[in-house]
Amino acid sequence: MSALNKKASSAIVAVSDIERARRFYSDTLGLELNEEGMEGVLVYKTGATHLVVYPSEFAGTNKANAVVWDCGADRDAIAADLRAKGVKFEHYEMSGVTYKDGVHDADGFKMVWFKDPDGNILHLNSA
Repeated sequence: MSALNKKASSAIVAVSDIERARRFYSDTLGLELNEEGMEGVLVYKTGATHLVVYPSEFAGTNKANAVVWDCGADRDAIAADLRAKGVKFEHYEMSGVTYKDGVHDADGFKMVWFKDPDGNILHLNSA
């Protein structure tokens, strides 16, 4: 029996400096800190789920997406706000995808990637 399909899941991100991460995730991204756990673990509310940020010696070693937000029509406004706060967007070459002003466009499906201070890859899309 596999009942995981009925359970909520959360994203979890390792960071090297929990106070620097707190400033980035709280102030730059504007996430609501929901709780603080043992040893500096931060839990942010993100829609109906949570983003857990915790200190680790392995912070930033993941070379793939760590967190994705489905932003719908708000993606442009969210990206503009992040850009105004100094967030630098990544540029990835992909077949059939155009890139302009930090936004990847795959025939109307828009995507933005950026990194947190530890290099964890964060992603916004228009889903």
